[in-house]
Amino acid sequence: MKDLVEIITELEGKGIGFRSLTESIDTTTAGGKLVFHIFAALAEFERTLIQERTKAGLAAARARGRKGGRKPKMTKVDVRRAKAMLLDPTMTKTDVANHFDVSRVTLNKALAELE
Repeated sequence: MKDLVEIITELEGKGIGFRSLTESIDTTTAGGKLVFHIFAALAEFERTLIQERTKAGLAAARARGRKGGRKPKMTKVDVRRAKAMLLDPTMTKTDVANHFDVSRVTLNKALAELE
């Protein structure tokens, strides 16, 4: 909405008016400008309320012990097993990653988090 207000203001500076056919808003008149800016302010207010509610909901979920994001591809037990497998000099990280059906990057991240 902020971008729309900026575009309308820029167009006004060039002598171009905005007329919405469906909402009967005409920014070439004082009343039309007022209605447009009221709608813009209400839209911004609603957007801010949604953001605040979302943040409050996420904080409440965290307080209840919920954690957002994707579940880890490898469990802690899997990571320990992978680390033990890597002690074998014949096993490569690619082999271990294929065994657990993950990428090498995922394996490396899991191993780094274990330490």
